[in-house]
Amino acid sequence: MAHAPSRPTGCVIGPQITVRGTLSGEENLLVEGRIEGGVSLSGHLVVAEGGVVSADVDVESIEVHGEVQGDIVASISVTIERGAAVRGNVRAPRVIINDGAAFDGAVEMDVTLPEGLARHAR
Repeated sequence: MAHAPSRPTGCVIGPQITVRGTLSGEENLLVEGRIEGGVSLSGHLVVAEGGVVSADVDVESIEVHGEVQGDIVASISVTIERGAAVRGNVRAPRVIINDGAAFDGAVEMDVTLPEGLARHAR
């Protein structure tokens, strides 16, 4: 059974649906099926348990309960839940990889360090 998204969903790709190509839009999306190609959303993406995204992803935020194969860029946050699998690089200001998640890639976080900490980092 798929987890409920943390935000209201605008569109659902059901468990028996496969989308091939580039998917873009301005709504939130719940993926219970499969996407192959590319995803560009100005909303929240949830990859449910059993959902597979084989694509580079550019979104506002993403919550992964299923599987993502491709690079993820999010303007707000990336959350990889327990039991999820991500194979690809992740770039976002906030990245959460929960205990029990599988992750194979690099993480790049664009964050502004507090002034005192920034001086020590140099």
